[in-house]
Amino acid sequence: MNAADIKQVLIIGAGTMGGQIALQCAMHGLDVALYDVSADALARGMERVRGYASYLVAQGRADDDALGRIRPVTDMAAAAAEADLVSESVPEDPALKGRVFAELNDLCPPHTIFTTNSSTLLPSMFAAATGRPDRFVALHFHLPVWDANVADVMPHPATAPEVVETVAQFARRIGQIPIVSAKEQPGYVFNTMLNALLGAALDLAAGGVASFADVDRAWMGVMKTPTGPFGIMDAVGLDTVWKITDFWAGVSGDPRSRAGADFVKGYLERGRVGQKGGAGFYDYPDPAFRRPGFIDGETS
Repeated sequence: MNAADIKQVLIIGAGTMGGQIALQCAMHGLDVALYDVSADALARGMERVRGYASYLVAQGRADDDALGRIRPVTDMAAAAAEADLVSESVPEDPALKGRVFAELNDLCPPHTIFTTNSSTLLPSMFAAATGRPDRFVALHFHLPVWDANVADVMPHPATAPEVVETVAQFARRIGQIPIVSAKEQPGYVFNTMLNALLGAALDLAAGGVASFADVDRAWMGVMKTPTGPFGIMDAVGLDTVWKITDFWAGVSGDPRSRAGADFVKGYLERGRVGQKGGAGFYDYPDPAFRRPGFIDGETS
């Protein structure tokens, strides 16, 4: 199968990333099934997708039919039976991802390609559990998918070379620039650099060196960026940030990583999940870092 043969895409996980990947595929003419195990999560995900679509249609970057090509589903079996490619965006837990793919392996046709949008996990961590390791590869996107249009394509040692090529072509087909990794790397290319920044930011705030707002001021003031590392974490979702940080803190045993994970968890325990929930490190839709005077310290 080549990229032109991919007609039906199944997205597993209707969170921020899953919804954006679904819309990106639909904007490029593909039929998409967006699945989530929770009907409530699926409804929230589709609400976000409708918001993204309205924004992009108003800008003339998407047609009115794109949204209609996305079908929300809670019946995985029916959607899997028609899938040519699966994109998985469930929480950063290799055991969970393995279980999801094992179930999909029983439901999908033999030709279906499996891809993971995992942010930091290596595909080899759960490749065997997929039941089709030769047809499994990481295809990782960045937020927002339509603007930050670089997609990492990362095989594991057993991925078939022709599958790597097909997935790279598929990425181009949906408006992405594929970066094909020569070997496995936690975080791919961009996220390896980004995670170093976010980890340093958490070290500073969790260690009491500076407030999260001052950490953002330092980065924004020097680099002249529209947001800082804590604003970025809010956009990613603090639940996702915590899951990644907590997992690698457990793997490494590093007390500074554990302190960073606990720092994020404190916000989650107060119901502050990030931009998607209206509150994270900042309050939305009018976060302090977007207000005049923030970098000068006039706005906290």
